[in-house]
Order: sequence, then C-alpha cells, then structure tokens
Amino acid sequence: MALPLLRRAALLAFLALSLPTSAATHQLGEYAHTSWNGQRGAPADVVQFTQTPDGWLWVSSPNGLFRFDGVDFQRMDSVQGHRLPSTSPLALLATRDGRLWVGDRFGGVSMFDRGRMRLFTTADGLPSGTVLTMTEGPDGGVWVATATGLGHLAPGAARFRRVGRAEGLPEASTRQVLFGRDGRQWVSVAGGIYLRDPGALGYRRAWPYLDLMAMAEAPDGTIWGSDGIDKHYRVLADAPPGNPAPRAELGGNGALFDRAGNMWILKVNALELRKPPYVGSAAGALQLSKANGMSGPLPQTAFEDREGNLWVGTSAGLDRLRRTRLHGVPVATPFDRPGVIGDGDGVIIGDRRQALRRYTVAGARETLGQLELTCSYRAPDGTLWFADRKARWRRSAAGTLTQLPHPSGLGDRDTQAMTVDHNGRMWISLPGAGVFRIDGSRWRKDGDVAGLPDGYAMSLATDDAGRVWAGYQRNRIALIEAGRVRVFGAAQGLQLGHVQVLLPDGPRVWAGGQNGLAWFDGRRWHHVTPAGERPLRGISGLVRTRTGELWLHGADGIGRVAAPDVERLLREPARPLPYERFDALDGLVGSAEQLRPLPSLTQSADGRLWFATASEVASLDPAGIARNALAPPVQLLSVRAGDASYPAQDEVRLPVGSRNLRIAYTAPSLAMPERVRFRYRLEGFDERWQEAGTRREAVYTNLGPGSYRFRVIAANEDGVWNEDGATLALVVPPRFVETGWFTALTVLSAGLLLGGLYVLRVRRLTARLQDLMQERLAERERIARGLHDTFLQSVQGLVMLFDQQARGLPPGSEQRTRIEQTLDLADELMSEGRDRIADLRAPGEPEELGQALAQYGAVLLQQRFTASIHGEARAITPRVRDEVQTIAREALINAARHARASHVELILDYRGDGLTLLVRDDGCGMPAALSSEGRPGHYGIAGMGERARALGAQYTLLSAPGKGTSVHLAIPAEHAYAGQRSAALFQRLRQRRRPQARRA
Repeated sequence: MALPLLRRAALLAFLALSLPTSAATHQLGEYAHTSWNGQRGAPADVVQFTQTPDGWLWVSSPNGLFRFDGVDFQRMDSVQGHRLPSTSPLALLATRDGRLWVGDRFGGVSMFDRGRMRLFTTADGLPSGTVLTMTEGPDGGVWVATATGLGHLAPGAARFRRVGRAEGLPEASTRQVLFGRDGRQWVSVAGGIYLRDPGALGYRRAWPYLDLMAMAEAPDGTIWGSDGIDKHYRVLADAPPGNPAPRAELGGNGALFDRAGNMWILKVNALELRKPPYVGSAAGALQLSKANGMSGPLPQTAFEDREGNLWVGTSAGLDRLRRTRLHGVPVATPFDRPGVIGDGDGVIIGDRRQALRRYTVAGARETLGQLELTCSYRAPDGTLWFADRKARWRRSAAGTLTQLPHPSGLGDRDTQAMTVDHNGRMWISLPGAGVFRIDGSRWRKDGDVAGLPDGYAMSLATDDAGRVWAGYQRNRIALIEAGRVRVFGAAQGLQLGHVQVLLPDGPRVWAGGQNGLAWFDGRRWHHVTPAGERPLRGISGLVRTRTGELWLHGADGIGRVAAPDVERLLREPARPLPYERFDALDGLVGSAEQLRPLPSLTQSADGRLWFATASEVASLDPAGIARNALAPPVQLLSVRAGDASYPAQDEVRLPVGSRNLRIAYTAPSLAMPERVRFRYRLEGFDERWQEAGTRREAVYTNLGPGSYRFRVIAANEDGVWNEDGATLALVVPPRFVETGWFTALTVLSAGLLLGGLYVLRVRRLTARLQDLMQERLAERERIARGLHDTFLQSVQGLVMLFDQQARGLPPGSEQRTRIEQTLDLADELMSEGRDRIADLRAPGEPEELGQALAQYGAVLLQQRFTASIHGEARAITPRVRDEVQTIAREALINAARHARASHVELILDYRGDGLTLLVRDDGCGMPAALSSEGRPGHYGIAGMGERARALGAQYTLLSAPGKGTSVHLAIPAEHAYAGQRSAALFQRLRQRRRPQARRA
C-alpha cells in the first residue's frame, strides 16, 4: 500500500503544522522494531514493497530498485540478467505465479519471469504516464493504475486493455485497485472511489463522494479510504439514508490490516497501531515515530511479508516491526532491580522504588503494599513471603499483608533468600550475617547445626523430602538433613562458581550459577555441557514446567530445554545438552540479575513464565510460542576466484589455475535473519557437512582441479531446515602441469633420464673395466714373456744339456733310462708351461665369444688351429658365455696336450634356434671308456659334460683310437641369447594352450 505521489506536497505542508502539536508516542511493546537508513545501506524515500516467492523483499525508491534478504541491500540495475529500462521504479507487484512486475515512474511496465523479460508500453495498450500501483486479480489478471487511467492484462493476453468510460469509470489519474473478500472490485481514481459488483460490467461511484486515495479492507469487510492527508472514512457501496455529510473517524493518510486483524495507520509523523474496533479508546492506540526509533518521518507505504513482519517505508529509509515472543509488562516508569513471584494468572513485582504490585499480561491490577522488595518466597501452604532491608512480610490467602521486623542487630540488611522446611520453620540468608533458622521469634545462627560453610548463602530451597539446600559463593552447596550437614564442592563434581539458584525436582536437584548448570543425582553433582559454541553463564532462574521442559534465565538470555532432551541428559550426563535460546531478538531487554533479588525467573499458576532483568519484566507462555514454519529459501549469489566474480549459475567453469574460492549464498528469511543457520558441503572435497553458523560465505583454499558440486542448506530461527537448499556445479580446469599428459610426459622423461644415466653409468663402468682388463692383460703378457724368456728358456737349456748327456751313454743302460725318464717329465713340464703362458697371453674378455675362442686357440695351437664363426654374432647371457668358454678351452687344451693332432678346428654357429659349438681334431683319439669318464684322477672330460647338462644343452663327445676326437655342444636360443626368455616363454605358453583350446 503506497502513498500517492500527487499529495506529497500537501503532506509535507501538513507535517510542518502537525509536528509541534503531536501527542506523546509510545513504542509498540509487543513488537521488535528495527530500522534501516542510508548509514546501513538502505535506500531513502522508500515508495513500495513486494516479496517474490524466493523470499527476497523488493524495494522501490527514486534511487533505484533494491532487494533485501534481511541482512544486505542490493541495488538491482538488472533483474534475471536483463537490464532495467529505467533506474526510477515506483510500482511493484509479485504475482502468485512468481513473476515480478516493475512499474516505472515515467511510464511502462517490465515483467520478469524465469529469466525472460517483457516490456509493456503504450504500444501494448498500457495507459501512459507514471505507474502508481499494480494489483493482481483473483483470476491472475494484472491491473495497472497509471497517472492517465487503468489498464487490464487478462490471463494469457499479450496486450493491455484500457478500462474507462465504456465501463463507467473516469479516464483520469488512477491510484489503486482493491479486490474485496466479497468479490467486489474497488478502484480509486481522481475524484473518488468506484466499485464493480461481482459479475457486473460497469462501475458505480461509492460513498462518500470525496476524493479519496488509499484504500484498505478490514477483516470484517469494511473498506477504509484516506484523503491522502490525515483523514480516514468508511467507504460504502451506497450512500446512507439521507446522504449525510461524511465524517472522518480516524486520522492518517493510508492504512494496512495485518493477518492478526490489527490496523496500522500511516500518519504524517508516526506509525499508529490500533486494535479492533479501531475507533475509540478501546483501540488502545500506540504510536512509533522518529522520536522513538523510526528511520525517518513521512511513513508512506506499508507491507506485510509472508512471515508476518510489517515493513514501513519512510522518507529516510525503512522499518520492520516483528511480533516478539516475550511481552514486557507495560509500565510508565521502568523497574529498578525488580523481584518476581508468580501468583495465579499474574505476577507480583516489587523493586527498590515502586510499591509492591500484582500484574497480568495486560498490565497492573492492584497495589499490595509499600516495601523495597529484595526477596520473595512461596511456602508449600501457598503463603507468600516478601522481605526488604528491615522486615519480612507475610501475605495471607485473603490478601492481608503482615509485617515481621528483623531482630535488633540484624536490621538494615538486604534479605538474600528464604525457605521453609518440613517442620514449618523458616530459613533465611542475610548478607554479612549468615544463615538463620527462625523458631517462632528466635533466630538461630546456622540453625544450631555445625558444619555450614562460611559466608552467606545466595540461594535456599526445600526439596520434597523436607531437606534444606543452601547454595553459597565459591562453588559450595550444603544439604541440611536431620541436624547434620553435608557440603558439596569440586570434589563432588560441582563447577558452578557462585551458586545463585536451586530447584528441587523430585528425586534430583538442579542448580544454576556463575558457570552454568548442574544437577544432583543423589550421590554427586553433574556439570552440564551445552551443545553448540555458546556457553551457559550466570544462571539465576530455573523452572521445570508441567510438560517437563526446563527453562533457564541467565546472563546470556533465556534457555529452553525440551523435555526429551532433559530425560536424555539424566540418562547420559556427559552428553552435550541442546537448548533453544531467547534473547533481545525475542523481546528480552537486559539480562538476568546476578545478585538480588533472586531467583530471576518465576512461573504463575496459569503456566506463564516471568523473567526479571535490571529494568524490565517480560513474560512468555511456553505452550503458545509463535513459531515460523516457513523454511528459508536458499539462493547462491556469486562465486569469486581471485579477482574475478562469476554469477552463480547451474554450472560455473572457472579459469585455469583457480585455487582459492569464495562462494556467497543467502537465505531470505526476513523475521530473524540473524538466526538463520547454514550448512554447506563441497562434494568431491568435503567428507561431511560444514557447520557455517550464520556465516553467508564459504571459503576454500588450495582447491585441486576437478569437478565439484557445492550444496548449501539453511534453517530459520526455529530450526526448520530447507533440506533441498541450493546446488552449484563447479569445474576447476587443471593447469598443464596437473594434466595426465604432463604426468605421462614427466614419467617418460624421468624414465628416459634414468635410462640415459644408466647407460652412461654402464658405459663408464665398461670403460673402466676395459682399462683394468688392459692393465691385467699387459701384466699377464709381461709375466708370460718373463716366464718364456727366463724359466722356459732355462728349462729348455737344461733339457738340451741332459739330452746330450743321455746320448753319450750306452743305449739300454740304467743311467740313460733314468735320464730319459727325467726328460719325459721335463717335456710334460714344458708343455704345461706353454699352456699356462697361452692362458696368460689370452686377451681376456673380448666382446664376442667366437673371437675370444679363436684368439685363445691361436695362441695355444698356433698354425695347427683354425676357427670358423657362422651367423650374426648375438649377445649371450653371461652364465652361458662363461660355461661355453670353459668347455671350449677344455676341449682345445685336451687337443693340444694329448691328441698329438696336426690340425684342430673350432666351429661356432649363431643360429636362430640356438647356439652350437664344435671342436674336432685329427689326433690319436681315445678309447670309449676314456671318452665317457676321462682318465682316473682327471676331471676335464667329466666336467665338460656336467657344465653342458647344467645349461640344459645337448652335449656329445665322439672319439676312437686313431680317428681323432670331436666335442659338440647345442644350446637352445631361450637359454643362450640375452632377451629371448620372454619370447620363448610366450611360445611355450601358446604351445601349452593349444591342446586345451582343442579340447574345449
């Protein structure tokens, strides 16, 4: 409901006249009031409101179009990706199908629908001029009131139809269209209000016949019309009998009726609340103005959102009025440290300045007496006790108040606590004096019971068994039973600090104090750990309701523990205790008293709870707490990566290299946005939901490349969760160094590098070994030359000398026979020496086996030896090379030493299917027995066969006397050649599988 612009100048003039004479105003006690102005980012001169199904509150002003989620204002130069044709919107409408309509101050209507935009102008049949208001009809049609007339867009139509003279409606400035509960349509045009009955084609003028602007319908169907300045009239379809002169019944230039039936009147300098019947003193008019917190003067529009909050636009900003759950006791003068005690359907309140009074929710009813209340107590028999600095006061069931002065010497002391034991004797605590038991007129210090703690008791209570409990400062509680005292402290689980309140509860006792809440199970105390991040502190009031709920009043506000959670705590004392908090957002002014009067919480017989703070007393009905059943709609706003921001679409693909993200989200819940809680999770990164509390941004750092799905859900102030929430797909492309190609190239490069290093290392070691081998060969040649030039030459000289001596002896003589035998031994020695010299002069480890054997045979047999190598030389496994070389050398040595052959031949053949070796001579041969086993005591021939069998080779030695000797060796390729084993293995496996395949 908007204030028509045509009367703005008149209102400003009237404002100047009315401000000095306005009556004193009062804040609206049942409502929490919040205002926003330019200092808080709000637009000024707010003209109209509307709310779309996604929860956003839309605000129009000369400064542009704004939307508000309860926390932040956003100026909207574009909507759903479409830029507004003008930055001066005025009329706003959100239709039931979710479309947003924006009427421009200079003409034209923009319609936004799920990412599409349609602009209606005069070319589409829309009347020209400023769009003042827009209204949705019962059938979904849209009615647009402009400065030149009324336009109607029927459901499904593409063009507006002008409504005017043909229907009996003046074609003049049209201010507002209203559809009543009875189906009538009311239209405010320049000169008066017109109506059309259901089913009628034409309009007729309504009474009074005045130029009325803003209209509102009361719950009883009454139409109220304002002249736009400061008068409200009842609007009737027909003039009363006699057509009397119209009489304004209320002031104001506009009105709104909320869903509770209250009437909110816009006055030039205030917002006024009236309750049915709206007229007269029974309406209980209350006002809110700039003097007591309104954002500015000239309230010009009002709107009720879907959660029941009232929004008011002023010339300086906007205001929200929200019903509070706690209702303060209405008093003209604030209390000064009030004490409370429940009484029937009300509460008795006393403080240091005012008389003791009894109040109900509606206000004060009666004055009970004059005393400065510091303590109160209800005895089991219903007697009410009050105390001040000098006396106790007893109030009987009839209401009589009797004074009982303190004894001399104990006067002028504030009474801290009182209780009555099962014998009807009162126990009382006086600061600085201690605890006393009163027997008639006699006050007994500590009740004549030994063992009570020093200091004074801050709280006293009597349990169902008649035992007296006393809570002391410095974390001590005393139990007085049958003349004995039991004191509890830290050793018994107590961790409360100063004990400020005690509540017997059947077989257990609850205690509140400086450090929270505890309970006694009959043996020891259990300290309560609250769930969540906020601690429990300074608890000075406790109540257990008939339904089992536990209520706490402390330094941080009010706590409510549900009955199932209380029972669970009693079963599992270590379990964190969930609780609901009520504080200033719920209407609580101040916090619980921490010293006196205590306790700070009481319950009246009707179940209502009363909470006392330093200057206020507020009440709450635990059975009638207003709850918000609407789950907050969740919306993703933007994704920020580095210095760039991206709109939160269904999928956001970020630039390569993005690692740090900020995802902004919100949940437009306008009642208590301060209590909206969020949880979010980045699927693919977070293993569980992240509790964000009230924070509206998710931050991720060092995020790896990949595809993610971000989800966020929210709960309103009453814990109603929107489990669907909002979802966003995120793609973080990898850098080249993070791709699989880079990994493969890195692995390949590393492999090549390692391979290259290995080859270089092998080459270096090979070169080093070759150098060492050359050094060894040179040394061996030197030794061989030395042996040949010295030892063998000397032995040869001795042989020749002995030979000459033997020839000089007679043949057949014993001396010559001995010398000849010695010469035979010398020949064998010479032969073995030449063999060893041949071994020393062999070049050692040539790269190719055939060359090594050819060189060895040439040195050993010289001109008697020939070697033939067939096929392309191949790399031979080291073990085979060594064994073949040993077998070949043994065969050559045998040929040189024993065969007396004129020719020895070696044939080495590198074949595809294996390696073959043949060593044969034309010597004397050997008997068959020697060819298989060798000579006794010699193992050369036997060793060749053993080495060949170890290699898996085929070995053959053929020899006969006078026919020479041949040694033949054949080794399969998979054993002989390096790198052939895998291929050979594959061939064997394939050969093994073939029979199985045939069987299959």
